[in-house]
Amino acid sequence: MGFTRRQLALLVVLTLIWGLNWPVMKLGISGWPQAPAPYPPLTFRALSIALALPVLALGLRMLRVPLGIPRAHWAELLRLTASNMLVWHLVLVVALQSLSSGRAAILGYTMPIFSALWGAAVFGDHLWPRQWAGVAACALGVLLLLVHEFGRLAGAPWAALAIVGSACVWAYGTHRLRRSTMPVPTLAVAFWMTLLTGVAVTLAAWLFERAQWQWPSPTVQAAIAFNAFAVFAVAQVIWIVLARSLPPLASTISVMMIPVLGVFSGALALGERLHWQDFAAVGLLIAAIAAVLLPRRR
Repeated sequence: MGFTRRQLALLVVLTLIWGLNWPVMKLGISGWPQAPAPYPPLTFRALSIALALPVLALGLRMLRVPLGIPRAHWAELLRLTASNMLVWHLVLVVALQSLSSGRAAILGYTMPIFSALWGAAVFGDHLWPRQWAGVAACALGVLLLLVHEFGRLAGAPWAALAIVGSACVWAYGTHRLRRSTMPVPTLAVAFWMTLLTGVAVTLAAWLFERAQWQWPSPTVQAAIAFNAFAVFAVAQVIWIVLARSLPPLASTISVMMIPVLGVFSGALALGERLHWQDFAAVGLLIAAIAAVLLPRRR
């Protein structure tokens, strides 16, 4: 599970962008403080991807990355897009309306739990005891948050369960991406997955939200720009590169500092109230990272 210096540098950038994006997304879809009503979440996501695609295309052109996908691999590309990006981005942005950004971040990054379970149950991965202990710590943290959502009068258990379910799909997609044999550059795969996701999200926004379309407020515009140029044009590409070059468990566990950053940036930027369950879940995530990534004694 060793990382090269380049991979570690990419991981730091990914953690900062994705961690800070949780309160940014929450601001974007709420429209606070200028907008009188929340901004349509699917439209928010569609605009972010639409702005990111020209930047991605220009970058690949400058790097002279070929974009051709052999016809025999189109079906595989569609499956990878659905499991790695489409389900996650569709479900997350809708469910985020009903949860705090920090809590959504913790629930979203249950993905490493499912990555380990998919690997052991379906793909024949062998997990040693300390890795199982890390998975158990993650599961306990998530269970605390789910119980709290179900127990609150104003809780949103459906949103919490939806994010956990999409994280499960994303974890499966990570395994499929790591094992992909497409003879295509990783950056080209990232471009086409983003394009296909953008088309699907735009169609969903037109079907379900066109009656709510409105000109975005300055806050929403800034959030869309951050998602376009930092999240989709940079961080999403970094993730796909790491997911194709690292074992699935290493790549998924390695991003678990993101919800820690998401929790505390949401509390500072949005004034979100933290409960003891949030602090306990963050502590369990940190313990899980240590259990899985620290080298074993020889």
